[in-house]
Parts: sequence; C-alpha cells; structure tokens
Amino acid sequence: MRYAVVGHVEWVDFARVPHLPRSGEIVDAEETWAEVAGGGAVAAAVLVRLAGDATLFTALGADELGDRCREGLEALGVRVEAAPLDVAQRRAFTHVEPGGERTITVLGERLGPAGAENLAWEDLRGAEAVYFVSGGAEALRAVRMARHVVATARALPTLIGAGVEVDVLLGSGSDEGERYSPGALDPPPRAVVRTAGADGGTWERADGSTGSWPGAVVPGPVEDAYGAGDSFAAGLTFALGAGEDLPAACRFGADQGAEALTRRGAHGAAGA
Repeated sequence: MRYAVVGHVEWVDFARVPHLPRSGEIVDAEETWAEVAGGGAVAAAVLVRLAGDATLFTALGADELGDRCREGLEALGVRVEAAPLDVAQRRAFTHVEPGGERTITVLGERLGPAGAENLAWEDLRGAEAVYFVSGGAEALRAVRMARHVVATARALPTLIGAGVEVDVLLGSGSDEGERYSPGALDPPPRAVVRTAGADGGTWERADGSTGSWPGAVVPGPVEDAYGAGDSFAAGLTFALGAGEDLPAACRFGADQGAEALTRRGAHGAAGA
C-alpha cells in the first residue's frame, strides 16, 4: 500500500510546566525536549507505524533546523520529498500542563509545498490515500491522483481556490479554525467529518446520510494532547485506503487519536 501526506512541519520545543505562566510570571519547566513535529510530520509518522511506509511532501527551510527536521523525519521512517526554501525553518514552542493540555506558539510562516516543486508528485498516482494538511492549489490537484483524499478544513482557502473534490473534509465541532459550512466548497466534499474530542464526532455524506461515533478509550496514562487531531486524521486516512467504510474509518481514527494522548510530544520522544 502507498500512503502520503502533503503539509508542513515545524521544529518544536516542548516544556512541561506546573501551569501556564500568567502575565508577567516566570515558571520553571519540569521537563524539556525538542523534535520535528507539526501537522504533516505527525500524520506521516503515524501512517508509517500503520502502513509500514509513507511519504511526506513538504517544504523545509534551508538552514540547520530544516536539516534537523529532515533527519528527524527520516529517523521515524518517513520518506521526505521536500525542496529547500531560502528561509528560516518554521519553529514552535509548546507548553504542556498537568492533565496533558498543550498550548502552542508558532514562530515563522507555514512552509507548505506549492506543487510546482520538482518533487515526485507522480508517485501519488494510484496511491491508496493521501492526507492534505497544507500547501498550494497545484499540490492539492496533484493529490487528487490518489484513490482517496482526506483534507483538513484548515486548508479551506486552498480547497476553494483549487476547485478539487475531496473524499473527506475533516473539521471540528468546536475549533473555529476547523469549521466548515455547507456550500463553502464547489465541488462539495463527498463527506464531512467533524470531531468532538473525547465525545467522539459525527459524519455526513453528500447523499444526506449521517452518523456518529463515540469517544475512544485512552489506552494508558495521558502524557499530552499534542498531535491527537493529526493522529485521528492519519488513522482515518489509513482506514479508508485499506478499504474500510466511513463509519469504521472514523472509529479507527478515534483510536489513533486516543493513543496519541499516551505519547510524549509528537512521537513519544525518549530524551530531553
């Protein structure tokens, strides 16, 4: 099977803190670590664990952090297709609170592939499934060569401009950045999936059929919530590519999101 992700990565510094700092306050971190992360990186790494391999089409800064991102992805088993950009690699800082909630500050512009880069776009032809996180209209049109395309509602501006029909548009019932209103896309998605965190979520097909799934059981102590949403998306993408129907794919995605809560940081980093 062939799976891919099109999207951005960030070099992320994590700090576990007793509480989020209030205005003007200094807090001491109980633990720190850094790793390659971001929506594209998390989803690609999950697909590697599920399918055995996955390709990430992305853009990386032509600097030391960009090199570290590539090295980190390849160490996770991700095949990286990325043209270097003459800009600084995007970074982020994440506070992790007791209970696992994460709060993220992003530094720099999102670096997604435009689609015109000299990358192995033809490898997407006939791929089982692709998850589109971010990038340009040409990249999204290339993604449509795959059998199944899942896209996040955060990419709505690109989806609107590209005029590409996606199999599943993945949004949120609570996150304003992932809201989708019917009629916003032409052509409309074949199905819309809306997550609701611990409460599960709902799905709706273009033919009007609807359904829901319950929240998944977290299979261990909660480390943090970083990457749970992108892990859900990767699980959904994998299940669709493997031939599961939409309800079963949503339940499988929920299991992957719940499992992500038990991982430290983006991938279960072992060292500070």
